[in-house]
Amino acid sequence: MSIKVLLVDDHAIIREGLRSLLEKQPEMEVIADTDDGRKAVELVRELLPDIVIMDISMPGLNGIEATRQITAEFPDVKVIALSIHSKRRFVADMLSAGATGYILKECLFDELVQAIKAVAAGGRYLSPRITDVVVSDYVKRLSATTESPFEALKTREREVLQLVAEGKSTKQIALELHVSTKTIEANRRQIMEKLNIHSVAELTKYAVREGLTALEM
Repeated sequence: MSIKVLLVDDHAIIREGLRSLLEKQPEMEVIADTDDGRKAVELVRELLPDIVIMDISMPGLNGIEATRQITAEFPDVKVIALSIHSKRRFVADMLSAGATGYILKECLFDELVQAIKAVAAGGRYLSPRITDVVVSDYVKRLSATTESPFEALKTREREVLQLVAEGKSTKQIALELHVSTKTIEANRRQIMEKLNIHSVAELTKYAVREGLTALEM
């Protein structure tokens, strides 16, 4: 059974080129194409394609809004963004609208075929550059929302915490880090204050939980 594809792009030459290439794929069938987001929504209602290849920048109804309408009304219809835009805002908006794939127009045709097959099989597909954008944004959001007391520790304090958790004495830690025992004692007090922990046993459990040491409790 072939994968039914709808092409949406406001450049006729791109639609014609993609149609010509996709129709050479034995498992794919281009059932329609349009240069208008609003018309794309109508065609989805009429033809129920499996995959919509959607440009973002189009007059009338842009690809993001068209995608939002399509995925809201027809959750089984999958949308793959095919765009020149790799900026975070476009990527985030398109994925939030319900797209399950995002590739750049600079990609090779083989990548588009790969994306169609992946999405048709129930997966997702992002171009490598788009993956970098998504991961970078995720890390920034994660850092902003998952701050813990551990983040407040200085580099040296984290070192001391690990060594304490590994069972080393104050003297051993001082020798290893080439500082005085008084410095290590001060570091340990600061660590306990910042983490609101009151014993070495609790410090050890905390270090294991944070992945500072592989020591099993």
